[in-house]
Amino acid sequence: MYLPEKIQKYIVGESYKTDTIGMSGSSVFFYKERVLKVQDVNGEAENEYHMLQFLQGRLPVPRVYAYEIENGKSYMLMDRMTGLMACAREYMENPVMQCKMLADGLKKLWQTDITGCPSDQRLKNKLERAKYNVENGLVDLENAESGTFGERGFGSPENLLEWLYDNKPEEEPVLSHGDYCLPNLFGRKEQTTGYIDLTRAGVADKWCDIALCCRSLSENGLQGNRMDGDFAGLECNSFGLFRELGIEPDWGKIRYYILLDELF
Repeated sequence: MYLPEKIQKYIVGESYKTDTIGMSGSSVFFYKERVLKVQDVNGEAENEYHMLQFLQGRLPVPRVYAYEIENGKSYMLMDRMTGLMACAREYMENPVMQCKMLADGLKKLWQTDITGCPSDQRLKNKLERAKYNVENGLVDLENAESGTFGERGFGSPENLLEWLYDNKPEEEPVLSHGDYCLPNLFGRKEQTTGYIDLTRAGVADKWCDIALCCRSLSENGLQGNRMDGDFAGLECNSFGLFRELGIEPDWGKIRYYILLDELF
């Protein structure tokens, strides 16, 4: 595997394992104390680098040792996060502890001062990127949730995009992870110890992260209540999360942000 010199000096001679869990489209390699993320140069890769710099000292995110761009690829070498993934067996078999940890992670995001945040992920900008994806055939229909498109759903990504523009909810801006799903959160018991995969992080509506967390809980739920086109299973698997957050679920906003994510 080719690596830029500035990356090599940190990990020369070390063995590594390849990530098989993530779905970000990047290649991730685990070394003893560090993680190397390799992906095509794009806006999300650049956004992650800038957000990691911004969040140092604010939240438990990886420290970046080196960030290099060569031959159309970005190479980012970071710390490995401590703790267990939120999808680890210990959490999956203890949903109460899992929801406490996930709620702790959301609260820490919301309590973070967004002054000077380098990334604006609010709907005005997010919908523009969704429009670009639709117009350039970048929507992955094969990985869409069952029922989003077809007889029970929207006729096409274009139809969904139009609906999203026509039904924009009122936003509550906070610091948003952008892809708040179980493999992207690390914890120790009830406390969040790390956030990874921050390619879409920035200022956004708080319900964006809540929605994707609910979807992830549904898709990974031990009770088998997976989400379908009618969003069955979301309420059952997310009850504990809202109990820990101390708020009532807004299922309209949750549905909106899950559908928006289908275009990315």
